[in-house]
Amino acid sequence: MKRISPWSLVGAAGFLLAASVSALAQEEVPTIDTGDTAWMLTSTALVLMMTIPGLALFYGGMVRKKNILATVMQSFAITCLMTIIWMVVGYSLAFSDGGSVNDYVGGLSNFFLKDMTVDSVSGSIPETVFMTFQMTFAIITPALICGAFADRMKFSAMLWFMGLWSIVVYAPVTHWVWGGGFLADAGVLDFAGGTVVHINAGIAGLVAALILGPRVGFMKENMAPHNLPFTMIGACLLWVGWFGFNAGS
Repeated sequence: MKRISPWSLVGAAGFLLAASVSALAQEEVPTIDTGDTAWMLTSTALVLMMTIPGLALFYGGMVRKKNILATVMQSFAITCLMTIIWMVVGYSLAFSDGGSVNDYVGGLSNFFLKDMTVDSVSGSIPETVFMTFQMTFAIITPALICGAFADRMKFSAMLWFMGLWSIVVYAPVTHWVWGGGFLADAGVLDFAGGTVVHINAGIAGLVAALILGPRVGFMKENMAPHNLPFTMIGACLLWVGWFGFNAGS
């Protein structure tokens, strides 16, 4: 009977190991899942609907008649402003590598969405879809703050505040939790914006309300809501949009 050389066994084992490593490497290559992509596109539309017209109607119905147009337009203006800021610098500060300061804020490697192509992948979806979904969070978070200073801030001042707040506060906080910052390293889990969106907007709204104080004529004039059906419609849109907000996350 012919004896098998030990070197043959070693060679066969090496070949199998190399084949296994090659197969694992091929499996780790990120690929786009069409089902995941379709759901994320749907979720993106649902979250955007929460701001326009959801929050616009929700807040618009609770102010006086003379302020309803300004209040509704705040949500629309914030949507336009945050879209530009997010694509120019917000996404990069939130989700790129910040180098030596990565614990606190991202860098500018994705400034103006640099190096992002139609072939870029994030998980199992295109990076462009991930960026757009996160953009809807960057839109609704400052829009939530508007309810804290309804009837009390000039439109131009509101735009300046929201623009600066999104860069100085929202993007870094997003990086802390979702972009690989110090909270992510500490094991903090935020599946649907409990810290990034709700605590963040809540603190900003509280500070804004305390600084601006009550509305002129508060407790002296009739400040009853102008159109509560608008508020109910907005609440229903927010309720439906939450399925995209939470499940998409």
